[in-house]
This record gives sequence, C-alpha cells and structure tokens, in this order.
Amino acid sequence: MGMTDAAYQKCINPGCGAEFDCGQAMFKCPKCGELLDARYNWDKIEVPSQLSDFGKRWATRNNRLDLSGVWRFRELLNFCSDEHKVTIGEGQTILQQNDAVAKYVDMKAGSLYLEYEGLNPSGSFKDNGMSAAFSHAMMVGAKSCACASTGNTSASVALYAHSCGLKCTVFIGSGRIAFGKLSQAMDYGAQTIQIQGDFDDCMRQVQDVCTKLGLYLLNSLNPFRLEGQKTIMYRIMEQLGWEIPDWIIVPGGNLGNSSAFGKAFLELKELGLIKKVPRLAIINATGADTLTDLVNNKKLVWNDGNVDQKIIDEYYDDLTAKNFSPHTCASAIEISRPVNLKKCLRAIDVCDGIVRAVTDEEICDAKAIIGKYGLGCEPASAATIAGLKHLRAEGVVGADERVACVLTGHLLKDPNVTVDYHKESQGPFSNPPIEVANDLDEIIKLIK
Repeated sequence: MGMTDAAYQKCINPGCGAEFDCGQAMFKCPKCGELLDARYNWDKIEVPSQLSDFGKRWATRNNRLDLSGVWRFRELLNFCSDEHKVTIGEGQTILQQNDAVAKYVDMKAGSLYLEYEGLNPSGSFKDNGMSAAFSHAMMVGAKSCACASTGNTSASVALYAHSCGLKCTVFIGSGRIAFGKLSQAMDYGAQTIQIQGDFDDCMRQVQDVCTKLGLYLLNSLNPFRLEGQKTIMYRIMEQLGWEIPDWIIVPGGNLGNSSAFGKAFLELKELGLIKKVPRLAIINATGADTLTDLVNNKKLVWNDGNVDQKIIDEYYDDLTAKNFSPHTCASAIEISRPVNLKKCLRAIDVCDGIVRAVTDEEICDAKAIIGKYGLGCEPASAATIAGLKHLRAEGVVGADERVACVLTGHLLKDPNVTVDYHKESQGPFSNPPIEVANDLDEIIKLIK
C-alpha cells in the first residue's frame, strides 16, 4: 500500500473542501487560502483494535520508532513511510499526579495530573510536532526550512533541522523572546533574523519568505506538525491506564495544541477507540486574549466549519486600528492573531470546550507553586493551573474530576521571569535569597 492511499490533505473550509496528496508541501489551501488538515483513509490503515496495543511497544524500545513517544502511535498519524520518519527521542514525558498543586486549586487529592512536556529534547512540547513535520519535510525532499517564533518553535526547529541536514532560518520579534529559548536557536546552529515587530509581524513575513523562496514552513500552519502534537493526548491516556480524563487544560497562544487535541479525540471517537471525549479548557493571558474575547464575547463558533469570517475580520481590523501589540510575561502565548483559530473552534466544538484568560500575576503565582511542589515550567505552562483555579472557583470543574494540565515547557526556557519573581518578591510565593555577612554565627542564625 502506498502512503498516498492512506493519507491526504483537505481544506477545512466546507465551501471548498479541496483535497491534495501528502507529497506536496503547502501551508494553506491554494484554492481558498484556508487551513489544511491531514486526513486518513482509515480502512487502508491497520489501526490496533484497542489503545492498549500501543503500550506493548514499550517492550521494543530498541526500535527507534517504538522509543519515540510520537511514532509509538504511528498508525494514528500514518502519512509517511517509516524510512522518512524522523525522531531524536521525543515524547519521553511523564504525567505526574500532584496533590500539593491540587490543594492550591481546591481540588481533591488524587485528581490533578501534570503532563510535563519539558522533558523533550529541546525542552518543550514542540518536539512532538517537529518530529512529524520534519518527517513530512524529508518525504517531500525539502532542503531548507523556516519558522517564526516566540522561542520554543525556533529551538525545536533548529534542533530537528540539523539532525536532518536541513538549512534553517528563524524569525523572532525584537525583544520578544526569552533568553533560554534564544540561546537554544543560536546554539543549535539556526540563522536567526530579528524583525522589528512582534510575533504576528514575524508570522506574516515568514509565510511570504517561504512562498517566494520555496522554504519548508514549520509553524503550526503546517498540518503535519499538529499531527505530532496529537500524541500528547495519547500519552496522557497511556499513563492513566488508557482511561480518559474529565478535563484537559492547555495554554492558548497560537492554538496549535488545542487544535491538535480536538482532532485527536475526534479521530479516536470515529475509530471507536474511545467512548467519551474529555472537556477542553484553553487558557490565555489577559494581555493576549483574542480567543477569549472572540469566543466568550463575540460568540464565535465552529458552526460545522462555516465560521463567521466577518467577526474575525472586524476584530483584527480593530486590533490594527488600535496598533495593538500583545503583552504578557508568558512569551510563548504572546500572540494576538492565532493562526489556528478556526481549528481551535472545531476543538472547542468536539470537546465541549471553554476559554478563559488569567493575569500575569496569577500566572507567576501558579508557576511558583508548580515549581515548589512539582516540576519547574515556563510561564505559559502555569496559565493552566491559574486557569484551573478560576474554573474551580466558578464551579465549572468539580473538585473530584480527573484533570490533566499540559505543562508545555521547561523552567529554564524563561529564567528571567522566575528570577525576577523571587528576587524582587513580586508575589506571595516568592522565595528570595537572603543576604548575610561572611560570618558563621550569622549564617547559623538564619538556618535555625
């Protein structure tokens, strides 16, 4: 069976619905300009009859694809042959049950889980997507690639590009990238171009550059990147003994994760591999809360793919007129024009999803709690716990419901935010260093 029989690309606009084979690198529908999905002819793929069959591959971890937390689930993202599949050991993540953080958000012991994606090779969830996207890049014979980034994408792209022998250029906004992430892009050998503007400006430029120069685009416009990100959900279920949590909570931003998660559950339900779909809560920062505003206030919905474009256009025109630029300490979600907006609306529809926004103060406090009692994470990750605290207070999430919060990136991705919070005593959970004279008695007094 040729891979082209099993998978294809399809425009998400129901008024268009154009289909293309997977041997083409496109990041938008050439007919209508809308986003594309990777789709599958499931009858041509030998999908295991139950999810637990995937877990058996733990026994064959000397096989590089079975070691990968992405390709262990390869039948569920079966768009290329094994020879093209790229892996550098991504997806070795843990789901940590955490009662101390549960107490902070007023949940019962045993109910809260933290899915820690900071254990990936580049320190963030992006590696799930890049292993899939670079596999597609190898399949189509790409030689050079590019991305726009607030940080994590550039780090991951640079790492995978050089493991595949591809040239790599990353676009970042001036002063809008955390040092922990910038250091990675530079160290992994990417050409870094700093544009005088924010992420949304970089996103516009990189699309034009890729179109003109024929570069392979690795932002989450790329439908194959989202295929890799679906596996975060498979691993959560795997670690719960193949049971479905009641809630998945994820940071917002460019909305690639939330879009991928919705697609994952939609497909699993269609395949009869799960009976119920968890609810999805997407948490933005108040300084970059486009989705919150559009969904909660403007009532924007998926509507079977017939999304009201006028609402979006008017909203974005207003942002332009105000010369609005998003601002939050959670640089990973500092995005005001999310490229996966419509796919995210579909995920909200599939997962009976909700959207909330939390302040930077709430994010930093939650981050300190996660660090103190669990696993250090980047600020955007902590938006999940800050959001869950709100949802508990509202009574939307029950105290004994099973909740999995996705911690998207490692603590050292953004050390400045952490150091400032503690050293400058910015919040109730600050843990500043204590200065003391170079004197044994004085030191001992402090430790008693």
